[in-house]
Amino acid sequence: MIPLTLAEIAAVLGGAVHDGDPATVVSGPAGVDSRTVPPGGLFAALPGEQHDGHDFAAAAVHAGAAAVLAARPVGQPAVVVDDVVAALGRLAATVRRRLTGLHVVAVTGSSGKTSTKDLLAQVLERLGPTVAPPGSFNNEIGLPLTVLSADERTRYLVLEMGARGAGHIRDLAEVAAPDVGCVLNVGSAHVGEFGSRAAIAAAKRELVEALPAGGVAVLNADDPLVRAMAAHTAARVVTYGEGEGAQVRAVDVAVDERGRARFEIVTPGGRGVVALRLVGEHHVANALAAAAVALDAGAAVDVVAEALTEAEPRSRWRMEVVDRADGVTVINDAYNANPESMRAALKALVALAAGRRSWAVLGEMRELGEHSVAEHDAVGRLAVRLDVSRLVVVGQGARTLHLGASLEGSWGEESVFVPDAEAAIALLRAQLRPGDVVLVKASRAAGLDRVATALLEEEDR
Repeated sequence: MIPLTLAEIAAVLGGAVHDGDPATVVSGPAGVDSRTVPPGGLFAALPGEQHDGHDFAAAAVHAGAAAVLAARPVGQPAVVVDDVVAALGRLAATVRRRLTGLHVVAVTGSSGKTSTKDLLAQVLERLGPTVAPPGSFNNEIGLPLTVLSADERTRYLVLEMGARGAGHIRDLAEVAAPDVGCVLNVGSAHVGEFGSRAAIAAAKRELVEALPAGGVAVLNADDPLVRAMAAHTAARVVTYGEGEGAQVRAVDVAVDERGRARFEIVTPGGRGVVALRLVGEHHVANALAAAAVALDAGAAVDVVAEALTEAEPRSRWRMEVVDRADGVTVINDAYNANPESMRAALKALVALAAGRRSWAVLGEMRELGEHSVAEHDAVGRLAVRLDVSRLVVVGQGARTLHLGASLEGSWGEESVFVPDAEAAIALLRAQLRPGDVVLVKASRAAGLDRVATALLEEEDR
């Protein structure tokens, strides 16, 4: 974060300084966890369902925070405002606009945002100092916190933008003022809240609509709903995909015995070979998106290919592959799930198993609304068609997965339903054998990360 005095912050936010010297300088990033705010940083005291950040203001300052952003006086140096979340966004917008040498790239899409953001950050780091969020900091809190992590030395700022309704991405774009907007896909995630894929497309389109005439819209040419966004932006358009018409393409895609994709990237400026370390063929599209952004920023094809080949997973619980000492392989993809990512994960499971016994431990995909039954049924049927050895469906909300598998032709114990994560853990502990490959995936709220954690703790038992 650029250094700002409390007086300057208060002036920007229309707030007031309490219990501190207005000349005190905030020089570190902002944070919402009193235990991890960097020295000299700003602790944003957010109200929560279980805890109120204001109660931890003293702990934050004691740990090294310079001051607190609060909705009421807290007995510590603070800037008091009416709404802490809104103030966080306004402060981030101010900092972003003062960093005139900053190149801001925003990524959105129904799936793949975090993986693409992680890949892109690792490519842009070859070009200059780069800031990108950990995990999925993609909402009205996480995005401003990421912006506030940038300073005068930062050349590239990579942001992830999520939406749960119309106007959300537009609001985030007002804070971030992106130079580049990358739209990955339009799928079924949150269709229960949006109502239709057309409404989801309109929400994602807000990113390219917000770009300036001198900006760049990077669009997935393989997705018709994304490709159509070219008509809705004043920015220059760059396309990527596997189709002939894309400017940045992947050809000769192959998947190795570990489920990792290898391909040749074809661009107007040359070609390069990429061998991804991430598991799943679906990462080809994510890598192409990252390549298109980096190439447009001036990176050479060979630099991009090398960076993508060397890129490692950076965010937890997204196709994390761990081989246990007893020969069991665990794929922890339990961070989130939607129909598109479920299909991609199942295909990756089968590719990685390649003759070994495969297990899909799947839970509910949330926020699908009236489409929930049909989408869960379709995933269950796909597991059978892909010849997944064993399907373990966890929780009442996912039961249709089991029914779909049964109707598709699953027999005996190929597909089983269990009521909760504990029952799934017990079943797996009893029946897993060396050489098995286990995929664990569900929406975050389903809590199936407990299953993956328990499986990985088996080595310590």
